[in-house]
Amino acid sequence: MTESKVNHSQTLAKVPIFSGLTESELAFLAQRAVPRHFVAGESVFSEGEPCTGLYVVESGHIRIFKSSADGREQVLSIDGPGSSVAELPVFDGGNYPASVTAVDDATLLFVSKQDFQSLCLAHPQVALKVLRVVGARLRRLVGIIEELSFTTVRHRLASFLLRLARTEGKRTTDGVEVNLPVSNQELASQIGTVRELVSRNLSRFQSEGMLKIEGRSVIIQNLKALEAELHSGE
Repeated sequence: MTESKVNHSQTLAKVPIFSGLTESELAFLAQRAVPRHFVAGESVFSEGEPCTGLYVVESGHIRIFKSSADGREQVLSIDGPGSSVAELPVFDGGNYPASVTAVDDATLLFVSKQDFQSLCLAHPQVALKVLRVVGARLRRLVGIIEELSFTTVRHRLASFLLRLARTEGKRTTDGVEVNLPVSNQELASQIGTVRELVSRNLSRFQSEGMLKIEGRSVIIQNLKALEAELHSGE
């Protein structure tokens, strides 16, 4: 097996739905996985297109989102290496239910619908793992629906900033520093609102002394006050 196929096999081994396969089974799959390269912002597939197979992220990151008729977007997830996408339409024969683009330069491994279905017939445990992955994704989507239905933009923005602080925050003498998405438009897409409301609420948080904004960098100066936003009825 070539070095590139060995790398593909190592990538596939990290994917939850393929964990537990033997080396020979992973090698069999790696031989059939086709690497596809995407530049930042390039479309992988669009909502409504016929599903031809699933993708595994080998490097880079992808953005999974839904679009409305007026062009607004709701980001469902941003996934990195070891993630799989489009397992469900491979199973049910439907079209892709959401769109996917590359966030940065990315390499994805494409596994055709036929090859994946053959793998599931030979290894039923793969199908059970797909159910677990799809189930976890469904729970996350229910959480998104609850946030959009029952919380304010202020609440969702506070929640987003706190998640960033937990996962990527850097402690400084002034507080916890986080980096916002590339634009307020992208941030709006991730929390289900419009750019103007993101800008307005960031300014309010700043005027209330909770944070300091420096370009796309934000220093959260009062973490407890931001956490209190999640429990307030405002």
